[in-house]
Amino acid sequence: MTLRIARLEESDHDAWLVLARGYKAFYKTEVTDAEYAIAWRRLRDDDGIHALAGCIDGRLVGITHYLFHTAVWTPTVCYLQDLFVDPAARGQGVARALIDAVAAAARERQATRLYWMTQESNATARRLYDQVARYHGFIRYDFPMN
Repeated sequence: MTLRIARLEESDHDAWLVLARGYKAFYKTEVTDAEYAIAWRRLRDDDGIHALAGCIDGRLVGITHYLFHTAVWTPTVCYLQDLFVDPAARGQGVARALIDAVAAAARERQATRLYWMTQESNATARRLYDQVARYHGFIRYDFPMN
């Protein structure tokens, strides 16, 4: 097995779309076809958001999306917004490799923090997250903007 982490290429679109839809379905989030198209274009244009592909033997099986932002107490922070691995490819180190690659990008940008969120009930992902990061007990709230 050969695991490779790289930037998304134009030829990755169809496989990315399957994984992005899987990610959104897992979190029960509805996204229109137009919104997927806009997200893809922004990821490919490097529009302040970034994406990496996790490939096993040349097949795209995992994706991550991340961004950098400023904070009151530090100039650069990295937020790993989305991480999804094809269920058939889980347990082969893809998610860990994607996190490590985002961490490398964060170090390169001299970010002082790399963070992400997941649902409390996402036990599968949390097993990995508890190995590679620290849980600080924060709870997220979303204010309705419409």
